[in-house]
Amino acid sequence: MISSGYKDATHLLSGILPRISVMDRYIISELVAPLLFGVGAFSSIGVAIGSLFELVREITDSGLPIALALKVLLLQMPYFISLALPTAMLLATLIGYSRLSSDSELIALRSCGISIYRLVLPALIVSLIVTGVNFTFNELVVPAARFEAAITLEKALKKEKPNFRESNIFYPEYGKIERPDGKKIRILTRLFYAEQFDGQQMSGLTIIDRSHGQLNQIIVSESAAWNPTENIWDFFNGTIYIVDPKGSYRQIVKFDRQQLQLPRAPLDLAARGRDYGEMNIAQSRAYLKIIQTGGNEKKIIKLKIRIQQRYALPFACVAFGLIGAALGIRPQRTGRGTGFGISVLAVFIYYVLMSIGDALGLSGIITPWMAGWLPTTCGFGVGLSLLLRQLPG
Repeated sequence: MISSGYKDATHLLSGILPRISVMDRYIISELVAPLLFGVGAFSSIGVAIGSLFELVREITDSGLPIALALKVLLLQMPYFISLALPTAMLLATLIGYSRLSSDSELIALRSCGISIYRLVLPALIVSLIVTGVNFTFNELVVPAARFEAAITLEKALKKEKPNFRESNIFYPEYGKIERPDGKKIRILTRLFYAEQFDGQQMSGLTIIDRSHGQLNQIIVSESAAWNPTENIWDFFNGTIYIVDPKGSYRQIVKFDRQQLQLPRAPLDLAARGRDYGEMNIAQSRAYLKIIQTGGNEKKIIKLKIRIQQRYALPFACVAFGLIGAALGIRPQRTGRGTGFGISVLAVFIYYVLMSIGDALGLSGIITPWMAGWLPTTCGFGVGLSLLLRQLPG
């Protein structure tokens, strides 16, 4: 009974999923070697340009131990491998299909009635696999490795930064109020400021409360700390100035200790966060919730763009694989040197488009989603147009 059910499920899946034929396995085998070569070559170039030269300078100028330099280098390797995967996919499909085309193997296959779309399918399968690997790698390995590399280097050079912002912590909070004419406007409802933060307590605090659309109260305090058991702020040695609607002080209250129901966000904002490249999507979304309450639109948009780029970059493997396959199907043969040059040019154009997307997104001309996906979408467009040009007639 179980065997019969298994056979039925297998038959159903075989009808839905494309069958991996001998031709598919043969074409995929032609892509594996140049793919591995591309990963090694492009990640090595990335390491040399982006990390190795800097570490050598630190070894000679700052006395960085070679063992620690090697550790930092190894921790930075996953990042450069993730960047190399889309380019390696382009190189693999370009060289693999070019070899098949120059040896007339693709012509023979097409004479048997196999369409160009069917010939490109193995490249798309490999590209999707590489995309999944790249996405998983970027989420589980790269951010943690980059963060560990940064911390290791800071400790080794005795430049370790505190895990918090030490001074001038600003936290603005915004809200909407309704005017007498019924129109809702966005205004500053509360401003939290602290002069210093030692990781436990904040000192020199001033809180301006405008939660009702006008100045309600001003709180000045020598120090304050977050009370995790009660989820509330404890303020010490301060004064509360309660302001009436006309702008004069209605009441002045001095206190030794006062608990105030304020959001924890200023503390989260003061804590040293990871750079964009040191956070995965979940961490980026958690940080986005913190800064959204602060109302810094430029910072919010930038982080939204970075989150979309986290999704889009792995799919560049599919776009580049499509471009490489479309170019490789052409009759002339492309050697490794030419393929390498085309891959470098494609990467340059990709990152130029990424910079353009950043500029357009930050200026509000396009949405963060469009800004993050701009280079990958253009890559898909180029790949599809090149593929259509290979169709007969």
